[in-house]
Amino acid sequence: MPGPFIQDEQIARARQLAEEIVHPIFELIRRNTTVSNERTVLRFFGISGAGARGVPLANLMVDKLHASGVLNRGAAYWYGRALQLGAKSPLEAVERLTALPVEKLGPLSPEMEQNLRAEVRAEARAALEDLQSRIAQRNALRKQFPMSPPPHKYVIVATGNIYDDVDQARAAAQAGADVIAVIRSTAQSLLDYVPHGATTEGYGGTYATQENFRIMREALDEESKKLKRYIQLTNYSSGLCMSEIAFCAATERLDMLLNDAMYGILFRDINMRRTFIDQYFSRRICALAGIIINTGEDNYITTADAYDAAHTVITSQFINECFARRAGLKDWQLGIGHSYEIDPYREDTLLLELSQAMLVRRCFPDAPLKYMPPTKHKETDIFFSHAYDVMADLVAIWTRQGIQLLGMMTEAMHTPLLADRYVALKSAAYIHRAARGIDEEFTVREDGKIAHRAREVFGKAMELLEECRNEGMVAAIGKGRFGDVKREETGGKGLDGVLEKSPDYFNPFLELLEGATS
Repeated sequence: MPGPFIQDEQIARARQLAEEIVHPIFELIRRNTTVSNERTVLRFFGISGAGARGVPLANLMVDKLHASGVLNRGAAYWYGRALQLGAKSPLEAVERLTALPVEKLGPLSPEMEQNLRAEVRAEARAALEDLQSRIAQRNALRKQFPMSPPPHKYVIVATGNIYDDVDQARAAAQAGADVIAVIRSTAQSLLDYVPHGATTEGYGGTYATQENFRIMREALDEESKKLKRYIQLTNYSSGLCMSEIAFCAATERLDMLLNDAMYGILFRDINMRRTFIDQYFSRRICALAGIIINTGEDNYITTADAYDAAHTVITSQFINECFARRAGLKDWQLGIGHSYEIDPYREDTLLLELSQAMLVRRCFPDAPLKYMPPTKHKETDIFFSHAYDVMADLVAIWTRQGIQLLGMMTEAMHTPLLADRYVALKSAAYIHRAARGIDEEFTVREDGKIAHRAREVFGKAMELLEECRNEGMVAAIGKGRFGDVKREETGGKGLDGVLEKSPDYFNPFLELLEGATS
């Protein structure tokens, strides 16, 4: 395993720089809310159905409040006003507030205002208690059926039809998968709403909906009991509905979510203000729900060269960790992302990839880590592709990765078939079994290629952290420092859904979540 070629003081300095980089962004987060965060508040209160033409009720209510110019007080406040107007259910609350000119509702007396907030806070506490009881059910099943030892073998299903996904997920679990990830339908991250109900017509993946989460979790619970080992479920909390999907995932007892502080900004052109604000609330929910987040640094080295841009991965990992800890996440919940992506025709690639993976493990010793397979340089030669994947399997067990997405030999050809997953799972199981403990048998030379490369990458990461601290994250992103992708602070999708909080803004869930995980 990694030797002391990166000193503890250097790692502590990197964390300090990340804290200084992130601190100004939290002032932005403190002052503002978003339409998606306010919809999440309403979902907590039970407003989760859909109205005419399938429009989610949470969207109907938030859109009305936003158009009336009063959303800055918080959806929870207006939900409380609806209760005072006689609403007996979440649906009645939506009906009353979408039918009335809410901007013309008169002010309340101080006593009525106090009573409103007390009543809504009581409902919020009850909602969080209900959520925690559901999380306890998941945790009890985990305890009853212990998971296989890491690296947990993680595979993807992506048929577009949730019922076909269930069949494929069951087959993958029976073949040895530890984690099932349901890929989202293409471009769902750009939808400013969460589709309602079970879906069967996704393209390139299956829509992330609360009902789809429920269907898959129930199927995997059944499979866990048959196999006598717990099967984890993963989906995607990114895009324009980060916190809403986090709520749905927590409610339906998911184990992991892909959730990154910058991915949406860089790779989906979502406005950075919107992304930073949304990811904070989403991570507060994940912290309470015991959900492991998987960050997306592996994407940087698919758009940029993996050898030249290795330091940007380390830089972003420290920043992502800081954002996560500020949101209450613990180290065991940080599936810090990285990937086996250096051009295989370069010399010494195994040593270079070992160096990078060892460096990540050295910097984040208590995080599970999320290791991605080769994809960028995959070829239609499936035998070479399979050998390439097996090299990633070896690095995963050697550096004690916690979560390993398995490579598929047909990655460059089509969406993996059942047989492709079977081969990947069989090979990974063999390598993990054959090489477990190899890290304890070898010492890295202080003057060798692995150590030299680790020091070089870490040194460049420190330089980039210094630049981000001195010039700010916005400037660094604007210069394309991450993934060779440039974005502007006021550009991208979703900025119109950001609004400054009024002095009397009210969000009891954020109050409770910050108290529970601080």
